[in-house]
Amino acid sequence: MHIPDGFLDAKTALATATLSAAGLAYALRQVRAELPPRKVPLLGLSAAFLFAAQMVNFPVVGGTSGHLVGAALVAALLGPSAAVVVLSTVLIVQCLLFADGGLLALGANIFNMGLVATLFGYAVYEACRRLVGGTRGRVAAIAFAGWCSAVAASISCAGQLAWSGTIPWPVALPAMAGVHMLIGVGEGLISALVLLAVSRTRPDLLQGALNPAPPSRTRGFVVLGLISSLGVALFVAPFACPWPDGLESVAARLGFGSRAAAPLVATPLHDYRIPGLSSPAMATAAAGAVGTLVAFFLALAFSRLVVRAREEGKPTRP
Repeated sequence: MHIPDGFLDAKTALATATLSAAGLAYALRQVRAELPPRKVPLLGLSAAFLFAAQMVNFPVVGGTSGHLVGAALVAALLGPSAAVVVLSTVLIVQCLLFADGGLLALGANIFNMGLVATLFGYAVYEACRRLVGGTRGRVAAIAFAGWCSAVAASISCAGQLAWSGTIPWPVALPAMAGVHMLIGVGEGLISALVLLAVSRTRPDLLQGALNPAPPSRTRGFVVLGLISSLGVALFVAPFACPWPDGLESVAARLGFGSRAAAPLVATPLHDYRIPGLSSPAMATAAAGAVGTLVAFFLALAFSRLVVRAREEGKPTRP
């Protein structure tokens, strides 16, 4: 669902960039106020995992593929503000290093996947979780919330395409929402499996856990998680489904795919390839590993900066 440059007009790009900047600033402020220092490494791990997971497209139907967004999942694990920071970090890395999503459309992509998918998915998750308690309730809630978050983000994208005059709203809505209703099934299943695994192995890491883990256990989990994310990027991503994703499929079918513009600036790892490697699989694997590490350290740096600012801003006791 990464919108390239050329699909949106100037007013839509500017409006979504303004809203995304405001939303990200507020999320960083909330993270600064609320994030425990022991959870800082988990933001880096979440960004690394999402980056690697988003490289793995799965087939849906009719030559269309989809991939995990993970907004509802990260919000359920770390809270909505942290999830906005994580998703924004991943989208920035994808745009600036890999030309995945246009530079002028970056605000729209953050708005759709970082804000709409996160906040709507988290609201659905919390509402459903309260209706059915226990681990089963959490897993069922995140499955439905993941599906809802994917559909909500696609509807937001359809609105931006319509407001830009790219395609009419009566055409954009059913086309985008219809294909993402199918993609959302994969989103929900993957989110449920990940949350179930965390619930059974490390319930102390869940949002709102009553007995948080000591920092030493968290560090060990983060190291293992980062190694696993690198494994996905190195050994799974090169063999992902090559079919176009939901937005690309809709653009080709409705005839506005040709409006996609070339990247405004040259990116070092365009199209998820390391230059100079003759093997496409090796080029993708190496690029995926680089992107996973960059996403990890960038999210970690953002989190450490805001938490350190909070610690330094505390009044000293007399």
